[in-house]
Amino acid sequence: MDKRVDKMWSQTKIEQFQKALLEWYDQEGRDLPWRQDHDPYHVMVSEIMLQQTQVQTVIPYYHNFIAKFPTVAALAAAPEAEVLKAWEGLGYYSRARNLQTAAKQVVQDYDGVWPQTAAELQKLQGIGPYTAGAIASIAFGEPVPAVDGNAFRVFARLFKIDADIAQPKSRGIFADVIQQVMPKDRPGDFNQAIMDLGSTYMRAKDPDPAHSPVAAFDQSYLDDVVLDYPVKTKKAKPVVKHYFALGIHSEAGWLFVQRPSTGMLGDLWMFPLINQDDLPESALEAEAIESASAQFAEESGLTLEFANAGAPLVKHTFTHQQWQMTLLTAETPTTTLKYLPARWVPVDQLDSLTLPTVQKKLLAALGLEQK
Repeated sequence: MDKRVDKMWSQTKIEQFQKALLEWYDQEGRDLPWRQDHDPYHVMVSEIMLQQTQVQTVIPYYHNFIAKFPTVAALAAAPEAEVLKAWEGLGYYSRARNLQTAAKQVVQDYDGVWPQTAAELQKLQGIGPYTAGAIASIAFGEPVPAVDGNAFRVFARLFKIDADIAQPKSRGIFADVIQQVMPKDRPGDFNQAIMDLGSTYMRAKDPDPAHSPVAAFDQSYLDDVVLDYPVKTKKAKPVVKHYFALGIHSEAGWLFVQRPSTGMLGDLWMFPLINQDDLPESALEAEAIESASAQFAEESGLTLEFANAGAPLVKHTFTHQQWQMTLLTAETPTTTLKYLPARWVPVDQLDSLTLPTVQKKLLAALGLEQK
C-alpha cells in the first residue's frame, strides 16, 4: 500500500470514504447527457470534447455531434470535413481528427467490438491514460483510475500530496493512491464522483471544503492548508507571434486559404497570414506592409495595395502562442488564383467553411458574421 494511504487510512476508513462519496454522488451527481448510459462511444466523444473545454460549452456540441454521428461506425464513415464542421468552435481540431481515427480503428481493427481495458484502449489514436481510464471504468467496469485535473486536485488535498502535478512522473504517484481507495464494484461512478467533487466543493478557486461530503477525509482542510494543494509549477507565458492578416475582397467574395495539413489549425480556412517576425526589420510600418504585399504577390500571383489606416489589431491566445494580427484590407478585380490552395467565398456562404475561432475574430473586426 502507498505510504500516503497506509499512513492515514485504514481499510475501514477507505470503505467509509467510498460510502460517503458514492452516496453523495447518487444524490447530487451532475445530470449530464453522456451519463444517460454506459456506451463507450458516448463516453469517448464526451471525454475528448471535455479536454480543454468547459462542461457547459460541451453539452450542445455533444448533442449535435451525436445527432450527426450516432454510432462509432457513422463517425468512422463520415467525411472529415463534416466532422471538422461539427467540431467548429471547440478548437484544438486535432482532437476531432484523432476521434475519427479512433472510431475507424474500432470499426476496422477491432471489427466494431470495443477494447475493454484501459491498456488496450490506449492503442486507439488520441486516447491517453485518463481517457482510457474513464472509458474502461465507466463503460466496462474496470477498476482503473481516471487521473485528470479534478483527480489531481482532489487527491492532492485529501492526502496532502506535494508531488508537482505539472511533472509527468506525478501521474503515476496519484494513480497508485487512487487505485488503493477505489471500489471494485463501482469504479465508473467513483471516477465520475471525483470529477464532480473537483468541480464543486474542491474546485481550484473558491472551494467549499467545509461542506464537502468528504470533509472528514480531507487532510488539507483539517490542517487549514487547502489552497496549498495541488502543487503545480507555473506555465511559461505564451510566445507572441506577429502577423499581417490579409482581408482581400473581390466581386467573387473574400479570399480564404486552406492551412497546411500539419501544424496549427491544419486544413482549416483563414484569411492569408504573413508572419511579420520573418519580414526585414523596418522602423516604418508602411515599409513592413510593402514587404508583406511583395511576399504575398510572390506566393499568390496577386499584386495588391493594402490599406493600413486604422488597421485593427486582433489577438488570439492558444495554449503556447498568442497571435497578434494587424488586419489589412484590399480590393481586387482579379479572381483568378494561380498558386494558392484558396477560394473566394461570398459573405452569405461563409458557413460552408470550417473556420477556427481566430478567423471568426478577424471577420468580427470587419463587421462580418457567418450566416
